[in-house]
Amino acid sequence: MLKRLGNERTVLRFSIVVTVVLAVVGIAFGVLSGSYAIVFDGFYSLTDAFMSGVALLVAMLIHRHGQEAEGDRRLAERFNMGFWHLEPMVLALNGSVLCIVACYALVNSIISLMSGGKALAFGMALLYALVAAVCCFGFAALVHRLNRDIQSDFLKLDIKSWIMSGSISAALVLAFLVGALAEGTAYAWITPYIDPLVLAIICVLIIPIPLKLVWQAFTEILMVTPPQLKQQVDEVAQGMVSRFGFLDYRAYVAKVGRARQIELYFIVPLGWPAKTLDEWDAIRDEIGEAIGGEGPDRWLTIAFTTDPAWSR
Repeated sequence: MLKRLGNERTVLRFSIVVTVVLAVVGIAFGVLSGSYAIVFDGFYSLTDAFMSGVALLVAMLIHRHGQEAEGDRRLAERFNMGFWHLEPMVLALNGSVLCIVACYALVNSIISLMSGGKALAFGMALLYALVAAVCCFGFAALVHRLNRDIQSDFLKLDIKSWIMSGSISAALVLAFLVGALAEGTAYAWITPYIDPLVLAIICVLIIPIPLKLVWQAFTEILMVTPPQLKQQVDEVAQGMVSRFGFLDYRAYVAKVGRARQIELYFIVPLGWPAKTLDEWDAIRDEIGEAIGGEGPDRWLTIAFTTDPAWSR
């Protein structure tokens, strides 16, 4: 089973199917039990499933870019810089939509609290929340295990989404258990407030999570230089300057989605003895090996010039 789920696109497809099933069941249970919190959990999951579908589309485009099929070649000609730039856009959209959904639910929960709360069937609600929590945490663990080899940012986001959904369900289990125990006692007056109160708490806790994703995505959209990657490239470039006797270098790096974009310009002294293209390529190969991470998601440009103006 795990071997069949061995790539990013297959895992995302499976995750979407499971999310939709849980979301539909959750909305049904929420309506039947009268729980706004469960209905919110279901709609939150549906929204997440839709965004996972968009992420899957982008992952397929990235995979298809540069393939040998005729349609894929035409796609690569039209978008010859690749589709990596779509990845942070999807993450930003995903985080923004989840934030809006959570904020809307928070407002509704406050209104419900101010209007006296809402009674619900705790037994049915507790059953759903317990099953949903087990399913969410179990699937998060499965995707985490698979992503050890895949190393996908989309799957990392999917894991966080499953953990968030599981945490919501776990909080609902605790809240509904308290409500069920309070029924028929001197504390029965609190039962109408449990559902909107727990919904408000959940919203307050989860809103910062997608906000963090939005911030990370915008740093990639704006191509903010990642410090660790810049330090790594600088160390390699400085070593090559010392080894080959270059005058200086300029390094430009960015991380856009899964792609690492690196441009290196080495300033060569005037009057240097001529080298063949094979010799320059051998130096490029050595620099590339020192930087590491060779593969379809590394965009590496290495140039040599005697004019510093060409490196700006």
